[in-house]
Amino acid sequence: MARLIFLGAPGAGKGTQAQVLAQAHGIPHISTGDILRQAVAEKTELGRKAQAYMDQGELVPDQLILDLVQERLNQSDAVSGWILDGFPRTVAQATFLDNLLHKMNQSCDYVVNFEVPDEVLVARLLGRGRKDDTESVICNRLEIYHEQTAPLINFYQARQQLVSIDGKQSIEQVNQQLAHLVSGIGSP
Repeated sequence: MARLIFLGAPGAGKGTQAQVLAQAHGIPHISTGDILRQAVAEKTELGRKAQAYMDQGELVPDQLILDLVQERLNQSDAVSGWILDGFPRTVAQATFLDNLLHKMNQSCDYVVNFEVPDEVLVARLLGRGRKDDTESVICNRLEIYHEQTAPLINFYQARQQLVSIDGKQSIEQVNQQLAHLVSGIGSP
């Protein structure tokens, strides 16, 4: 079954595509934001640690996020495949994930990069109508994304794991490309 990492800027369509693909193939869509919210809601040990940082308005440290991802990948529904949405975000996280997957006797089949020009992303995000989606906030988020993710794209490209998809296409066109990619992955 498929083990995929989805990379892309905010508004590129990662979450939408991950949900569709996960449902079609019966594998979990794993988003670090969702993992964090679930761990906090369930009051797990890691969730309580994360809540302490969040209560003080601090970012949850990388190591805690990495521990949450490890815990999630060890759950039974992720044994046959998964889609990681927005993780890893840095080369350090990618290296950790590589080591973790090696210990678990798993590997990532593909890293899918959703390529969408910034002007399209800004228009999409402004169209969502969220209070925090102002043009200056969106541009700042995109700048941070490009700074952190460019090395990650090069990291996976050098390993010949990167597949780029034109995220400007319709949801259906992108989904067809992803379905074709997944259909080429052999069973474990």
